[in-house]
Amino acid sequence: MKKSLLLTVMALLAIALYAPHLSAQEKILKVGIVAPFTGPQAYLGSEFRVSAEMALEGINYKIGDYKLEVVWVDDQCDPAKATNAYAEAVETHGLEVGALGWCSSVNVALMDLAAEYKIPHVFNGGSTPLINEKYHSNPDKFSYFANKNWPVPASLMRFYLEAVEAAIAKGEWKPAKKTIAVYGEDTDWGRSAGGALKELFVKAGWELVSEDYFANTQTDFYSLLNRYRSSNVALLAGSANYPALGALIKQTKEVGLKAIIIADGLGWTGNWYEQTGEAGEGVLDMIPQIATPEGKAWAEKFEARSGIKPSASAAGLSSYDGVGILIKILKRTLEKHGKLDKETIHEVLKNEWLTGKLAYTRADGAIIMNSYRYTPETVPDPVVGIDDYFFPVLQYGQGGVGHIIYPADVATTGFRAP
Repeated sequence: MKKSLLLTVMALLAIALYAPHLSAQEKILKVGIVAPFTGPQAYLGSEFRVSAEMALEGINYKIGDYKLEVVWVDDQCDPAKATNAYAEAVETHGLEVGALGWCSSVNVALMDLAAEYKIPHVFNGGSTPLINEKYHSNPDKFSYFANKNWPVPASLMRFYLEAVEAAIAKGEWKPAKKTIAVYGEDTDWGRSAGGALKELFVKAGWELVSEDYFANTQTDFYSLLNRYRSSNVALLAGSANYPALGALIKQTKEVGLKAIIIADGLGWTGNWYEQTGEAGEGVLDMIPQIATPEGKAWAEKFEARSGIKPSASAAGLSSYDGVGILIKILKRTLEKHGKLDKETIHEVLKNEWLTGKLAYTRADGAIIMNSYRYTPETVPDPVVGIDDYFFPVLQYGQGGVGHIIYPADVATTGFRAP
């Protein structure tokens, strides 16, 4: 009996000693990663997933004694489907913090849901000014979903105008007449980008010939492009996702449209040249660059792992760096509060990330931008500048290789006329 009692006491003592360790290992934080994993933009979702996994594997899916459990939220680039998927992630899977996203219209819709469930959401996708307007209508309510991964179009689109005007001033391009046609996908993003380009160029003295928006699933543009050719459009400017953008660019060559083309986002996916072929050569775009040794090493690992070439915009900026930002916020939250839950994460998001007290830089592991930071003056947009968040203007050359043409101090080549 004494031996049995001794064994029992020893067993209970062992359990007591191990229990804190067991409890610590059982701490789980449910993290929602939002992207179009299926649907017409699924090619982007695949880049998001690989990048997010690579970033999380870098910390072994752990923050302190918390295990990060990922809930993949498939928004399908559709607001109705996205809100259903997000609600299910919260109500069924216990989502406590969200991150990422791509489509502007989706993120406009998710703002209300994040506020309703009080889910802090880090680095949401979307450029549309509608997000800014909504945030400023009630900053406290929408502080849950208040840091965009892309500034409003006007913040960046002005560089296209400056690049084109500089080329004309230097005599690198001599259009017969300054005529422009604006196009775009019929979404919050497409209309925001098109509207910004129209306002900038018209204000600078360009004549608007046409403004057209279409479904991002459309693939027949022959009639529209022939109309542009008949109107002697000198500049075609806008933005769309695939498959529409790839088809539009390819068909410009087929109909013989001799215009400079601004296709913002053409390089959002690493395999864009496969869809446009030679028609993509000469197109202007603004795409962040994978330029540092660390970024290039990451890109090699990404391609070896997935078999696809990563885009700087989707895989790099919006996903890998986005998850890096989430990780930094979570680490700061645990350091400050000693626990991770939606209340403590929101406190750090609102009072440190959105105010600029906390930033994510090259020193932290950022591979695309020098720095991601927000201030009360810019939020929900990031600070834009050559030392912070900045896109150079590229012109694609032979084989789809991008060459920087603007600003002049970082240009690698001159402008090439059609």
